[in-house]
Amino acid sequence: MKPSSPISFTSSSLAPSLPRKHRLSPYLFTLLIFIFFVSVLYGEDFMCIFGQLEPTFSLRPSQTTERNKKPQKLAFAIGKTEETCDVFSGKWVRDEVSRPPYQEWECPYIQPQLTCQEHGRPDKDYQFWRWQPNHCDLPSFNATLMLETLRGKRMMYVGDSLNRGMFVSMICILHRIIPEDQKSIKTSGSLTVFTAKKTRVFFTSMSPTHAKGIDWGGEPGQNCYNQTTLIEDPNYWGSDCRKSIMKVIGEVFGRSKTPITLLNITQMSNYRRDAHTSIYKKQWSPLTAEQLENPTSYADCVHWQGSFDDKEKVIAEVSTEDAYRMGMKSMLRWVKNNMDRKKTRVFFTSMSPTHAKGIDWGGEPGQNCYNQTTLIEDPNYWGSDCRKSIMKVIGEVFGRSKTPITLLNITQMSNYRRDAHTSIYKKQWSPLTKEQLENPTSYADCVHWCLPGLQDTWNELLFAKLFYP
Repeated sequence: MKPSSPISFTSSSLAPSLPRKHRLSPYLFTLLIFIFFVSVLYGEDFMCIFGQLEPTFSLRPSQTTERNKKPQKLAFAIGKTEETCDVFSGKWVRDEVSRPPYQEWECPYIQPQLTCQEHGRPDKDYQFWRWQPNHCDLPSFNATLMLETLRGKRMMYVGDSLNRGMFVSMICILHRIIPEDQKSIKTSGSLTVFTAKKTRVFFTSMSPTHAKGIDWGGEPGQNCYNQTTLIEDPNYWGSDCRKSIMKVIGEVFGRSKTPITLLNITQMSNYRRDAHTSIYKKQWSPLTAEQLENPTSYADCVHWQGSFDDKEKVIAEVSTEDAYRMGMKSMLRWVKNNMDRKKTRVFFTSMSPTHAKGIDWGGEPGQNCYNQTTLIEDPNYWGSDCRKSIMKVIGEVFGRSKTPITLLNITQMSNYRRDAHTSIYKKQWSPLTKEQLENPTSYADCVHWCLPGLQDTWNELLFAKLFYP
């Protein structure tokens, strides 16, 4: 007997019969269940395989989360200082091996106001002190790293003559590894530019004075004192601004192929008899009775106040602390609006102390930094000229600010250095009187610092905070 043949159905064989429900094949059902479990168990592996097969595959932005983002790295940082390391808290240690970082005679960029050895200082002890933080070490200053980092970039020191000293210190540290034919320095007014390899030079035309009131129709003997309005004559030209000099400038620049940019500020400044510092500035020497009776006699009609923006100025008296706070907030706003934090770092240097009062460290009344060759050893010493209320303002403003500015707190460490000022060992721009020569304390400069010296350490702190914040 033959086995039964498989039954096959045709539409014709079902013609008179009732419709039947289709059943899923047990083999197909088993296969679907198998695929389901495999996809559950090995889904991630399949994703990796498909990801390799499709190189353009990427997550959609909606699939990323904030917690996957890394903290933004500060520009130029190559490492990090330990959290327990406060580089501004420490002590001065004697070091005759690594100090000074350069010699005064080998750095031609130091202004004569700071060349203490050239002007007769008999000792060099002030050059052999190194700053040692309490719980760590400062990284060694790497001049090559600094220059390579600055390649194609600019580093600016903005401030007064103390900041200029810090600027010159940095040049002296760096210049030895730059070939002679690839570096230059140009000064135009208050702007000094040191350039390695590529030079860009600016030339500023004459800055006018307003020392002769008769120039604008005033009384003989009148000057910028008590002038609160502008000169409105569009053709006004003060007698101190010689047009022949301006003609020379035009002729020379007209024929020159040297790429120098002229900043012609003379005409616009001629109208501003109201903008000089006049008598409203720090007087470095006591005023005589005759000067006090005649303010015109000591009015400064050469230098300028800081802002030309407001034609009508409302001047209100505020405390030193409030004025400092206003200035800092203004600076922070400018940095926030103008600096790209991905490409730029900004540093703020705290107060540079003076040592004008010997009684602060137990000296005699009338004594100052003159003839001081030793450090102040009291770790808690704080000079009377460094107002702690100002340091408090700095802390409060920076504490609340989200603007990424790095504070260089050089105040405490510099307070110990009564020995490092230029004192009498500097170029004197005016002949000394017989009385001054008999009493050197009377003309000792206890504000500025000898180079090489203390300000080299300020730049070492800048280096540390720039590369190892």
